[in-house]
Amino acid sequence: MVEAVMLWNEPNNLSHWDFKLDPDWKIFAGMVIAASKAIRKENPELPIALGGISPIDPNFIELLGSYGVLDAVDVVSVHGFPLDWNHWQIQDWPKKIEEIRAVTKKPIWVSEAGVSSFGAEEVQLFGLERTAELLLPIVDRVHWYSLLDLPATWSATTRHKEAEGSAYYRHYYMGLLREDGSPKLAAESFPSGMGICQWFHYEDPRLDLAVEWMQRLGVKYLRTGISWADWFRPNAQAWFDRQMQALEPFTTTLTLCFTPEHMGLAPHYTSPPRRVEDFAEFAVWAVRKYASARKPNDILIGAR
Repeated sequence: MVEAVMLWNEPNNLSHWDFKLDPDWKIFAGMVIAASKAIRKENPELPIALGGISPIDPNFIELLGSYGVLDAVDVVSVHGFPLDWNHWQIQDWPKKIEEIRAVTKKPIWVSEAGVSSFGAEEVQLFGLERTAELLLPIVDRVHWYSLLDLPATWSATTRHKEAEGSAYYRHYYMGLLREDGSPKLAAESFPSGMGICQWFHYEDPRLDLAVEWMQRLGVKYLRTGISWADWFRPNAQAWFDRQMQALEPFTTTLTLCFTPEHMGLAPHYTSPPRRVEDFAEFAVWAVRKYASARKPNDILIGAR
């Protein structure tokens, strides 16, 4: 079941939004507002979340608020990785949440929080348990990133790749499961109430394994995405259908992001689109397909 739709991912991170092409984020703001208006017409009851920000920056939220973005969404979400990439310590999580609460009355979700096992699996285990202790009592959703390690032959979504040194290679060790599917130490201590954030690539062969393990771990809440760029691949809708059908047992936040090369100001998935209405069209399609409004008769049938 889709419980919410999220518009984009890490818009204040150059690896996900090319703000050199949109230096004041006005195109991004227009895109979110246009998509939100279109989604409200399709399903007025569906919660809309602003794409999780990374770094956690209250000034960025205030900027978007000045454009009217916060009036268009229901949830503000943040991402944090204090043991791997951020310049703050893990015990500062409550402080980081309060920084955002100071600039918005919207509910705050942590749509990605994670720790890699790059240095040691014991570090990841500590990070998982401490993150749960700090965040589960103070926010409604915490999605742990991630269930699966990134395969060594795949490319991580980051701008500078190997030039980042160990920061780049940590991307490959964020999962609770190793690339071969075997569990790490942290998988044995996955806390009740925590969700998972797991991205699936186009025709991802790991989908069935992920579903099996999430059920084994007792995961209820899931955050995943479907790619606007992939929408134009051959048989894309068949893949999206398969993915979303497999994930039906989970309460899912569906993230919509990644610009098709032919629709961007530049031919790259991080580019702002030339027309914000194009993203809104994709968002409406996704909501109609996977999160349509329930009619009264549907509710009665479901209650039988």
